[in-house]
Amino acid sequence: MKPIQVGVMGLGTVGSGVFNVLQRNQQEIKGRAGRGIEVTMVSRRNTALAQEIVGDHAQVVAEARDIIRNPDIDIVVELIGGYTLAKELVLEAIAAGKHVVTANKALLAVHGTEIFAAASAKGVMVAFEAAVAGGIPIIKALREGLTANRIQWIAGIINGTTNFILSEMRDKGLDFDVVLKEAQRLGYAEADPTFDIEGVDAAHKVTLVSAIAFGIPVQFDKAYVEGITKLGAADIKYAEQLGYRIKLLGITKRTAAGIELRVHPTLVPAKRLIANVEGAMNAVMAHGDAVGTTLYYGKGAGSEPTASAVIADLVDITRLHTADAAQRVPHLAFQPDAISNTPVLAMSDVVTSYYLRLRVADEAGVLAKVTGLLAEAGISIDAVLQREADEISGEAATQTDVIILTHDCVEAKMNAALAQMQALPTVLQPITRIRKEELA
Repeated sequence: MKPIQVGVMGLGTVGSGVFNVLQRNQQEIKGRAGRGIEVTMVSRRNTALAQEIVGDHAQVVAEARDIIRNPDIDIVVELIGGYTLAKELVLEAIAAGKHVVTANKALLAVHGTEIFAAASAKGVMVAFEAAVAGGIPIIKALREGLTANRIQWIAGIINGTTNFILSEMRDKGLDFDVVLKEAQRLGYAEADPTFDIEGVDAAHKVTLVSAIAFGIPVQFDKAYVEGITKLGAADIKYAEQLGYRIKLLGITKRTAAGIELRVHPTLVPAKRLIANVEGAMNAVMAHGDAVGTTLYYGKGAGSEPTASAVIADLVDITRLHTADAAQRVPHLAFQPDAISNTPVLAMSDVVTSYYLRLRVADEAGVLAKVTGLLAEAGISIDAVLQREADEISGEAATQTDVIILTHDCVEAKMNAALAQMQALPTVLQPITRIRKEELA
């Protein structure tokens, strides 16, 4: 059978990986797909560099639209990134009757509803395994492997940059700013790391995961997003003393009131496997009613790990290329007419437990006043830890850090209590609040 022809738009790090892995493992991939898969056309502004990568195995063009216009191309791989041009190209490829594979989580998290609708109307597939957690096949696991389950919750370390930073802060006792500079020097963080450190990248990914798990539209604008920039070495040390580690988690849960969709630093019990995921690695936990809790671990970025996911999508499309569109796996796991309007909860309506750190004057009655305010708000305390400030900062022992772990309460109630505590004259610095998840 004639090989299926692929055009790669954006022959950068991942695109090069796709080309190289396909070349290296061609026979094995052909045996699995039932026919050959060949990259026959690539686009890159620097055509000379692209030509060095592909040699005489593929045509090189500077203009990505030339790939879409080529009637011989069956599948278009979009690896350009961003929202604007990528959206135009993907929609044009769909309109031209091409299947699309993309690693662009930002594009799908923001414009996925429009893109999936266009693909369904045209009878083509949009595959995006590489958009979440790199080489970990979490999309396929949720969309197919766990299809018998009513998914209850998902929690994941889905940004390697922030996990590397938090691991270094814990191992070396350094503050965020110092470790960020080191991460940039080593290439783990971009020159402009905003999307990573502010949690936006993770929010794009958990938005897609949530849609697949719960059969809702992609709704990035409804996600609560909080990064790691305000975390200090003291919080990581105190968490460790209490038996927890701090991870930036993307969390989505099914509740009676709606769907939780949030990204923020989270205290996780140190005994959980996900708490021990270090460096730039990714991990995702998914809990289904039938299977219980499952864990998926691996490299979340990089040329060939991401290429692995892209090629898996190419194989899936190749197998189903001639199948009736109605028999294919739906983009978001559920059939389009089964997508629900279950609301995404505002963060103020989310129920979770908390770690609080207060820098207070070392005076009699301060702790009683703080705990009294929590009691008045109906928030019960799980544990209290008190440390002299000079244990961390070297300051004179006129101040102390009070660390409080609470039981579950609604976030709105905690917000009100925090405002009252912050107003106390004996609370000397902004209160640090980190949410806590047992992931049991």
